[in-house]
Amino acid sequence: MTGFNTQAVHAGQEKDPHTGAVVPPIYQTSTFIQDGINVLRTGHEYSRGSNPTRDGFQAQLTALEGGAAGFAFASGIAAEDALLRAVLEPGDHIILGADGYGGTNRLISKLHSKWGITSSAVDITNLDSVRAAVQPNTALLWVETPSNPLLGVADLAGWAEIAREHGALLVVDNTFATPYLQRPLDFGAHAVVHSTTKYIGGHSDVLGGAVIVADHIFRGQCLAEAVGYQQFAGGAVAGPQDSYLAARGLKTLGLRMERHCASADALARWLDAQPEVTRVYYPGLESHPGHELAARQQRGFGGIVSVALTDEAAARAFAESMEYFQLSVSLGGVESLVCYPREMTHASLIGTPLEIPANLVRLSVGIEEVEDLIADLSRGLVAARTASAGAASRTASSLNASEKTLETAR
Repeated sequence: MTGFNTQAVHAGQEKDPHTGAVVPPIYQTSTFIQDGINVLRTGHEYSRGSNPTRDGFQAQLTALEGGAAGFAFASGIAAEDALLRAVLEPGDHIILGADGYGGTNRLISKLHSKWGITSSAVDITNLDSVRAAVQPNTALLWVETPSNPLLGVADLAGWAEIAREHGALLVVDNTFATPYLQRPLDFGAHAVVHSTTKYIGGHSDVLGGAVIVADHIFRGQCLAEAVGYQQFAGGAVAGPQDSYLAARGLKTLGLRMERHCASADALARWLDAQPEVTRVYYPGLESHPGHELAARQQRGFGGIVSVALTDEAAARAFAESMEYFQLSVSLGGVESLVCYPREMTHASLIGTPLEIPANLVRLSVGIEEVEDLIADLSRGLVAARTASAGAASRTASSLNASEKTLETAR
C-alpha cells in the first residue's frame, strides 16, 4: 500500500492520454456524445450521472479513506442528506452526538423529522450513554470526532461495536480530522462524511461535500449502490470546477495538516497559560480528557482550538478584535479564522439543551507564522479583558442602582 501523500497526488488523477497534461483536464460539460443510441463512448452520458473530473476526485478521496466507493456532492449538508435518504426509512431512529455541527442537527431534527425520523442526542465520550439510547428502531449512529466545537473525542471502535450489536449503521463525520489524521472505516464505521469545503479543499474557495462508504450490505442493499442511486436521482452533485478545486486541495492535505496541527498545538499551550482564558479545548493537551484516546486513533490532534473566556462580553470582544484571525464561519483554510459558535455556526441550537456556551470561541488555525498568530491572540485578549471589566462595572452599577431604589422604597 503506497503512502498517504503518494496516493493523494496520484489516486484518481490519471494524466491526460491525449495531450500528456500532468493535471487532468476539467470536463466542463453537461452532456456527452453517444456513438449510437445508448452506446456511450467512455461510459459517460450526462454530468449528473457521472463526470470524469468528479469521478477522479471521488476515486482520490475514496483511496485516502480506504473505502469501497465515494461520492462528491454540492455541499457537506447535501452529502449528509443524500446518505440519510439512501439508508433510512420512515419511523427510523438516529443516535446523534450531542456535540457536533449545528447544521447536521438541524437537518435531522427539522427536515427529516417530517418523514418520521426521530433522534436522541448523547454524550459522544460515554459509550454507556450511547448503549442506553439504543431503541428497537435505531437504524443509524452518527458521531463527529473530534466534535464541533467542543473537541470531544469518541471511541470509534466502541461506537462501531454498538452499531454491530444492533444491526445499525455507524456514520462518522471526519471533517475535523480528515483522512490524513484518522480513517474511521478502519475502526469499523460503515460510512464517512465530509464537508470538503473545509480542510480537503483547504483554501476557502470551494463548497462541497462527500460520502465514502465501506463494502457493506444494509437492509439487503449494498451501501455503494444505495448512495450512488441517491446521488443520481437526487442530483445534488459536485460540479466539475468544484471537483477540480477539491482534488487540487486534497493533493496537499497531508502537508497542510502537519502545519495546522503543529501551530494549533503551540497556540493551545500558549492560550492555556493566559489568565483571560478559563479553559482550552484541544485534544493535544495532556489535560484534555480525550487526549490518550486521540493519540491512539489519530495521527495528530488537528487544527481547531476552542477556548472559553471569562464571560460572554470577553468572548465577543476577543472574536471581533483580531487581524489575522478573521471573524467568519467555516474552517480548515490556509488562513486563520475565528468564530462565535453560539450565534454563528450553532445558532439553531439556542434555547435547546444543546446550545453552545456564551463564552466559547472557536479558532481555526491557519498556516501563518505562529509568532504572528500569538501576537494577534494577544491583541484579542487585551480587548477581552477590557470588555469583561466594562461588563463587570456595568453590572455593579446596575446592582447599586437597584439597591438605592429599594432603599428609597423602604
